[in-house]
Amino acid sequence: MFENLNWWEIGALLMLALLIFGERLPKVLGDGLRMLRGLRNMAQNATSDLSRELGTDIQLEDLHPKAFIRKHLLSEEDEQALRKPLQSLFDDVKQDLNGVKSELSDVASAADFKSAPKSTAPAEAPRPAQHYDLDAT
Repeated sequence: MFENLNWWEIGALLMLALLIFGERLPKVLGDGLRMLRGLRNMAQNATSDLSRELGTDIQLEDLHPKAFIRKHLLSEEDEQALRKPLQSLFDDVKQDLNGVKSELSDVASAADFKSAPKSTAPAEAPRPAQHYDLDAT
């Protein structure tokens, strides 16, 4: 939960909590932990009730609709039959993209101006912009 915070930031958050809640901080922390335990128990009770009703072992991660369908409604053969046409399409697109990538890298290396020898010819002066009379037609 706090993997992105270093010790200084956690200490600063604790000091801020102490300033905000003061002497009530232990009671607030206890209430928060009690609420988390209650939510965890509710989730476990719901999954056990659902497992009992469906007659299968369901984990909390299995309640995602895609995972539920994959695990409980489709057999291995059905899943492979659904994936086969999409897998061949994916392989074709991947092969085409790898070909395009290699062609682009070849073009980029051929057009690399930094490694090309510099010309001794003087640079051309810029041409003046041409103006067209749109009302002449």
